[in-house]
Amino acid sequence: MDLHEFLTPPAEIARRKGPHDRIVMSSRVRLARNIKDAAFPGWAKKPERIRVLETIRPAVETLPEMREAFSQSMDNLSTLDKQILVERHLISREHAAKSTGSGLVLNREETLCVMINEEDHMRMQALRPGLQLRQVWTAIDRVDSELEKTLDYAFSPELGYLTACPTNIGTGIRVSAMLHLPGLVLAEQINPIIQSVNKLGLAVRGLYGEGTEALGNVFQVSNQMTLGESESAIVERLEKVLAQIIEHEENARATLLEKKSKIVFNHIGRAYGVLANAHIISSKETMNLLSLMRLGVDLGLFPGVERSLVDELFIFTQPAHLQKQHSEKLSAEERDLLRADMVRERLKLVSRPVSKPPGPHGSGVDKQEK
Repeated sequence: MDLHEFLTPPAEIARRKGPHDRIVMSSRVRLARNIKDAAFPGWAKKPERIRVLETIRPAVETLPEMREAFSQSMDNLSTLDKQILVERHLISREHAAKSTGSGLVLNREETLCVMINEEDHMRMQALRPGLQLRQVWTAIDRVDSELEKTLDYAFSPELGYLTACPTNIGTGIRVSAMLHLPGLVLAEQINPIIQSVNKLGLAVRGLYGEGTEALGNVFQVSNQMTLGESESAIVERLEKVLAQIIEHEENARATLLEKKSKIVFNHIGRAYGVLANAHIISSKETMNLLSLMRLGVDLGLFPGVERSLVDELFIFTQPAHLQKQHSEKLSAEERDLLRADMVRERLKLVSRPVSKPPGPHGSGVDKQEK
């Protein structure tokens, strides 16, 4: 099965809605699991990795949630295929580096993905748009319970589920949300927020996880430890912290509009000006400017423009997605030229931002989200 015929078009992904999706772009719960009496992937020899893959993959494929799923060994995926999966946050950068003995099973809706022989034998994750931590936890818990009926997990009565990384021992759960926080960044409040979140035992990472920067003002917030705390307690704790971050971001946007409106309009106007007129633009600059334009859409500065347009460009302008649209191999410079052409074309019918947004404080906040 061809991956690109299987994957959902970016335009459709961008139109998916969820609670508080102005700020919370997506919710994810990941579980780490290993097979009893088998070496962890980092220690296992090739024959054992293949044996584990051949044990786990059929079990995952037979799940009701995986009907018509995409299932493939990593050595049968091209480098471009893997990078596209990374850009869609469906696999980790570490898994993209895997080959023989590792695999992937992805459901039709792209809401459930199982990485086989990444750092652990299984890293299964559920994803949803917006703030839906309980929903994704319920979904992945159901899958985990079904797999545990057929797979013999490595489990200790004292420690819980055994994992390759000590920080995952216990429940093996990583609960996270991807947040768009341009208001806190512009208000220069993001560092105190990150420090406060870290003190609560949570991690704040960049767009592609650990060790990456927050391109496009997008931050990932997740739990750090899994031992000694139940899954439901971890989900509840993260929900409370996210509610506070959402409130801080909303307040930062409102305060900026009230007290520093010209600065906000200047940032958004310049972002639109560059995106709508540039002939060469890098992926990093594009994402940072699209972040400001997304903020402008949320604040009502682009009447009639849907946020999905910006979210679609977030996906399409990334290097691998851009390369996929062209048969010949592109250099970085060629991608920068084509990226600028594509963005200019998509923004051709978008008028420059207005300076008097509608609604109280120009916030454009939906009542049901308050």
